[in-house]
Amino acid sequence: MTDTPTNLTAKMIDRIDRNSAGKLVVHIAGQEPVVGARLARYFPWSLPDAYISVRDADNHELVMLRELDELDDASRSIAEHELADKIFNPKITRITAHKREFGVTTINAITDRGPVEFQFHGRDDIRILSPTRALFRDVDGNSLELPDIDQLDAVSRKYIARYF
Repeated sequence: MTDTPTNLTAKMIDRIDRNSAGKLVVHIAGQEPVVGARLARYFPWSLPDAYISVRDADNHELVMLRELDELDDASRSIAEHELADKIFNPKITRITAHKREFGVTTINAITDRGPVEFQFHGRDDIRILSPTRALFRDVDGNSLELPDIDQLDAVSRKYIARYF
């Protein structure tokens, strides 16, 4: 999956910060700072705060963090902000309309990023992540997360329950 050239461990990361140009910099004990570093999640939906790949500017893995908690608070905060920008992942908070026509389901929803209308074909476009959490992939390939069906109002739950 990766081509880890060294035996670096998370404990060897002194800190993660940004330089004056806004680039991510990873400071590793005994080495030159890695400017233009990148972070990537191995499991962005099921384990978003675990198994984070720290990569150099050429996309070679330097180290894999088992958990973000392995970083100091300041580095963790920067890592969380960096990772938040990696995926546009609106979270559905309410369903305002639901229609199925010609094999395509259209849902109008309110998300944490504003209102949205999306379409999907069927259950193959829904990934159930837990008994109350799901990820919808629309016809354009965008992902929308339903973080917890139990937190939806009764009307929204009625529209969406058939998919759980």
